[in-house]
Amino acid sequence: MITHLPRRRFLRTAATTGVALAAGLSGTTRAQSTRGIEGQLAPELTIDYWIDAQGEPGSFSVVDSRGQWVFLKCFQNWCPGCHSSGFPTLKAFADRFHDHPDVAIAAVQTVFEGYSSNTQEAVRELQLRYELPVSMGHDPGDPKTHDSPSTMRSYRTGGTPWLILINPEGTVVYNGFHVDTDKLIDYVADQVS
Repeated sequence: MITHLPRRRFLRTAATTGVALAAGLSGTTRAQSTRGIEGQLAPELTIDYWIDAQGEPGSFSVVDSRGQWVFLKCFQNWCPGCHSSGFPTLKAFADRFHDHPDVAIAAVQTVFEGYSSNTQEAVRELQLRYELPVSMGHDPGDPKTHDSPSTMRSYRTGGTPWLILINPEGTVVYNGFHVDTDKLIDYVADQVS
């Protein structure tokens, strides 16, 4: 069983299996789910609106970030869970890794409801409110057709807050709602040290 491996070997194995990483970071085991794409190659984000860490027009590419650990946080402005746990996790992770050459961080507002509250303007407001030195994007679904945002469809997210961790080879190793922030930071620190 994977959990009987020495810690360092377990973590390296978990980085390639996804399922073990999910269990290790969340503190619970997860049953097979129709959500997420753990173990699959991470698709490119198809988002038209990005701001950089200073709030200026920017861009972010999952494909161009190959060779780095990629941390993606999906949120909505009006999401209570985003404010109580999602943004604190993003802030802690960004404070630790935003200037690390082996880590790329981005947050995406995946709007599938509350279109009048979850706006492009809210992206910058949240970046300032939480002092987030990361690229942030806005990925709206369609309020008329009720189509989900492209990020939600391609990563099969289940809502917000949602976290996606991609290893340097471009494989999604974690894709879920809840994560133990300290374990996540320790895990990535161990990988990039």
